[in-house]
Amino acid sequence: MTSTDEQPVVVNVLYGEPSDPAAFEAYYAETHLPLVDRIAGLDRAVLIKGLPGPDGSKPAYYRIAQLFYSSAAQMAQAMGSPEGQAAAADLANFADGGVTIMVGEVR
Repeated sequence: MTSTDEQPVVVNVLYGEPSDPAAFEAYYAETHLPLVDRIAGLDRAVLIKGLPGPDGSKPAYYRIAQLFYSSAAQMAQAMGSPEGQAAAADLANFADGGVTIMVGEVR
């Protein structure tokens, strides 16, 4: 079995429902995602927008962003960079529905 540092990792950014979805979407597309695009070492990003469940219930999260890195060390370097820190600090500017971050190994 290999160590966590050698496994790909994903940072899951789970967004709660914003007070103004239209304002969230505009800021997310025009300001936040360009900040994320500047993070060196990011292998890929998957952006998900929640939909109602089969019973019509609200999704558990409004949006999910999955940021994939080749290793935990690469993630730490990328997120610790000025660009990674700028993207993280920007969350407070638009994510008024709350943000949960979960990091995990990709297997």
